[in-house]
Amino acid sequence: MNIFNKVALQGLKKNRTRTLVTIVGVILSAAMVTAVTTFGVSLLNYLINGSISKYGGWHAAFLDVDSSFIREQAVNDKLAATAVFDNIGYAGLDGGQNPDKPYLFIAGFTDETFTALPITLLSGRLPENSGEILISSKVASDGGVSFKVGDTLSLSIGNRMDGDRKLSQGDPYAAGRETFVPQAEKTYTVVGTCRRSDYEEVSAPGYTLITKADDRTETDSFSLFVTLKNPRQVRAYVNSTGKHAYVLNDNVLRFMGISDDNLFNMFMYSMGGIVIAIIMLGSIFLIYNSFNMSLNERTQQFGILSSVGATAKQLRNSVLFEGFCIGMIGIPIGIAVGIISIGLVISVISQNFASILFQDVPLTLTLSTPALIAAAAVSLLTILISAYIPARKAANTPVMECIRQTNEVKIESKTIKTSRLSMRIYGLEGTLALKNFKRNKKRYRSIILSLVLSIVLFISTSALTADMKRMSSQRTEITDYDIIFSTQDLDDGQMLSLYEKLKTARGVYDALYQEVIAYSCAAGTGELSEDYLRHEGLSSTDEIVDLPVNIQFLEDSRYENILKELGLSETEYTGENAKFIAVSMTAEDDRILTVFRNSSVKITLIPETDSGEKLSESKNIDVAFVDFVPPDSPPARGNSGQKQACFQVLAPYSAKGTFEFPDASKGVKSLSFQSTDPSLSASEMETIIEGEGITGEYSLYNMYQMMDENRNYIFIANVFAYTFIVMISMIAVANVFNTISTNIKLRRRELAMLRSVGMSEHDFQKMMNFECIFYGMRALLYGLPIAVFAAWLVHKGMIVDEVGFSIPWGSIGISVFGVLFIVFITMLYTINKIKKENIIDALRDEMA
Repeated sequence: MNIFNKVALQGLKKNRTRTLVTIVGVILSAAMVTAVTTFGVSLLNYLINGSISKYGGWHAAFLDVDSSFIREQAVNDKLAATAVFDNIGYAGLDGGQNPDKPYLFIAGFTDETFTALPITLLSGRLPENSGEILISSKVASDGGVSFKVGDTLSLSIGNRMDGDRKLSQGDPYAAGRETFVPQAEKTYTVVGTCRRSDYEEVSAPGYTLITKADDRTETDSFSLFVTLKNPRQVRAYVNSTGKHAYVLNDNVLRFMGISDDNLFNMFMYSMGGIVIAIIMLGSIFLIYNSFNMSLNERTQQFGILSSVGATAKQLRNSVLFEGFCIGMIGIPIGIAVGIISIGLVISVISQNFASILFQDVPLTLTLSTPALIAAAAVSLLTILISAYIPARKAANTPVMECIRQTNEVKIESKTIKTSRLSMRIYGLEGTLALKNFKRNKKRYRSIILSLVLSIVLFISTSALTADMKRMSSQRTEITDYDIIFSTQDLDDGQMLSLYEKLKTARGVYDALYQEVIAYSCAAGTGELSEDYLRHEGLSSTDEIVDLPVNIQFLEDSRYENILKELGLSETEYTGENAKFIAVSMTAEDDRILTVFRNSSVKITLIPETDSGEKLSESKNIDVAFVDFVPPDSPPARGNSGQKQACFQVLAPYSAKGTFEFPDASKGVKSLSFQSTDPSLSASEMETIIEGEGITGEYSLYNMYQMMDENRNYIFIANVFAYTFIVMISMIAVANVFNTISTNIKLRRRELAMLRSVGMSEHDFQKMMNFECIFYGMRALLYGLPIAVFAAWLVHKGMIVDEVGFSIPWGSIGISVFGVLFIVFITMLYTINKIKKENIIDALRDEMA
């Protein structure tokens, strides 16, 4: 070890407090970088394993190969596993409604294939012999042809031909060019339905039906699924096999960074890069300040070494060696702390991830040697950058300036000039603090920047999480029901039949059948309330306006219960000439506005077409507005451009026939359910719906699961956001502590001189308190506006318009208190140490 390195080590030992704070900063920096990289690796591993469980572990599939190709691949040393099924052939789909998919494609699975290729059963069971078959649910939902468990299918199976070339699932349907050549008749019994297989491309001409492969039947065409030992070679592998049609398992490969769909990886790497850049920025502030303060203390020492022949390179290397020593202590500890910390975080959020993505795949801590090496390299690079900047500056400073120590403060009298008003407001002590703040702005700039960074991160992240909570609470209030089935394509008979069956799902304890139809209503402005006119920007002059209206038709029993709850007469509100009840749907600042001046009005309902055009027919009704919260309407479908209804009329379902008009837009029918176990109920309902073979368009909303997923997203975001804020804030606190304490120690002689000429302990403390206030107020002056603006940008970029932006006053209050508290405590700690020193010793100290 040369003399310069020994001097560097002596400097570290002499200033133990600063060295310890710097090491703590390095530990925090390394821990955060390690946590980010390790969590990224763990998340990718979780997504890969989850995708494999859902879509299968194969990497590439060849959709039409012969037996010789399969034998060749079975001995290919690049492959880890293979799976095969027989391409039995095609059959025409009678009555199919999709012109691009006129066929059924029959696949013969072996036991190994059933294991290798996941199948999601919706009803029934898997086929056990070559006479049983599993139907894709897409045959009903997309093809418009319904099959039920137990049905018998007699199919004419053959091949698609384009001249002499046999076509496969990889060849889209070519109407007018291809021909179907039947070869054999086969009868199957339907034993179940399943979701569409992932290897069936959207452009495939046939819906995949799965049967058990028959060993007695010879097949000349197969589909081969391969898993490579090194997935990154998948493209080179498929290209080397010749001109075989293939499909890549992008659902798995995208998380390995191999798929063409790199959007997720780009997002993840970008976010990780931004987070690491912020960590490096905060860490560089801390470590740079530490080395800068160390060099300020050793400026005279560097000048003496330079005067006796030390080169600039030797001085730079001495400082870099100092940084390397700090890194050798801080980085290993930081990596260990990062692994332990992210392990604890993952253990907290793993259940929440399971409810959002893959229930049967746990999120576990995954360590990656390259990721840990990268984290260590980033941390070391941060230290070396932080050390090199002040080292270069010190090495290039002229020798005499170093010895005289005249390079740090170079000011003119006008720079630190203060007004008489300042003297009157602050007094002598405050004026001295202000002058000290002005005379060396460079020294205090890092303190301000560190505090500003902490303020911006804390307020903007807190505002984002608050917005997400508000958005979640608003969405939670959308419906009181756990599961909703919604459609416009089923008639009343089909809906009632399905309603009775869905009510039998386990866990269901309450149900509601309703239909909502949109109308318009012509009303004069003289009939409307002042609040509504102001809300809509209308004048009170006599003119006719169109009001969008919804009529909610409820089960008669539910409607009668509402009348009883409101104390209204069934005789008056039911029957042929009955009045109807209505509720306002117009809100302003969480307050429901009254639409009409009178609570009872006569209105004319005008039906509309799907395109929004008004029909010539109309219906006159009497309505009475009531203060009541109606049952939740189904989620809107169809015409998304339809205006929000300003009020809603409630009517019994038996009266619906009198409100229907030819050519009018269809209403949205819905079945709503409350359940003690929504997940179980929704699963059984899916099976019932698939078993019914519904061919119309419909939606099944598991509202409970959607809200639960939303809550889990917010919980996970909160955990990471606040963990990140705490660690970044710790770096900022360490930076502020290090900078302020070292600055004050560098002013030991100056402060001792003030005390020696008669400044009392009270005045001395008062001066330092003013310095605290100047630090804090300057940081808040810059930090708060930037933080609010950053919070607004985040809100506009990530939060939908349904949640308005609000200034996070709570977070601002915490920031104000935190900044002043941190500065005050740091100043108090350092001043107490200086007060204990002997004034004469401090005045004699040549090396502050």
